Amino acid sequence: MTGNGRLVLAGAPIGQAGDVSPRLREVLGSADVVAAEDTRRLRRLATELGVEITGRVVSYYDANEAGRARELLETLKEGRTVVVITDAGMPGVSDPGYRLTSLAVEEGVKVTALPGPSAVTTALAVSGLASDRFCFEGFPPRKQGERARRLASLAEEERTMVFFESPHRLHDSLEAMAEAFGPDRRAAVCRELTKTYEEVRRGGLAELAEWAAPGVKGEITVVVAGHVAAAGELDVDDLVAEVERRVAEGEQRKAAIADVAKRAGLPKRELYDAVHRRSDTP
Repeated sequence: MTGNGRLVLAGAPIGQAGDVSPRLREVLGSADVVAAEDTRRLRRLATELGVEITGRVVSYYDANEAGRARELLETLKEGRTVVVITDAGMPGVSDPGYRLTSLAVEEGVKVTALPGPSAVTTALAVSGLASDRFCFEGFPPRKQGERARRLASLAEEERTMVFFESPHRLHDSLEAMAEAFGPDRRAAVCRELTKTYEEVRRGGLAELAEWAAPGVKGEITVVVAGHVAAAGELDVDDLVAEVERRVAEGEQRKAAIADVAKRAGLPKRELYDAVHRRSDTP
């Protein structure tokens, strides 16, 4: 029989310990079990936060995630509170957490989250690229052929794309992105977000690949602008419909026209006229 246990997915700071919430301090100090991607990092974080972890601490990382998830599920079914915390950011977002969450949901165990810093949304916010629609693509495949095929499948993705990448593969990935998306596609490489040596490098993909060639250190998040159809590919009716949708949601018509036209690479006046022709049609 399922107990009244609780699984807590805890967002860890991506750089500054002071970014955590009071709730994280509370739950780390009171949980029955804390499952950590790196137990040493967890204890360092607890020391920085002035928190005494009284529950059992276990490791929960890629290599043992499948087996450990089953063990933790039994603990949850006994009615205990289990906290999952990764090295940085939210569990389950390119980090351990998904398997246990899925098992807990299947068993009817309560699953909740302590929202915290996220490299995905932080990088998106500082990139200077469109943030109203985006998709998270995780780490590109390591093998050259698989990476090329994955990126080719995203060549016409219209949403802003967010990737994670390791420092030693960054140059190769940026070159592959330039090949798949075009050398001038706008992007931002965000390095060491919120940390002492934070850096955000913005430019075309080919330019960024050249910058990364000598080597880059730190935690890396890459944000890439979505595909914009060439003028000959545009369906003005679709753009007008997009403006009308945004106006219906409360956006000012003038602002909606300006933004949609900019994204589509269409003269603002042309879209303005098309919108007004549609509104004048009986």
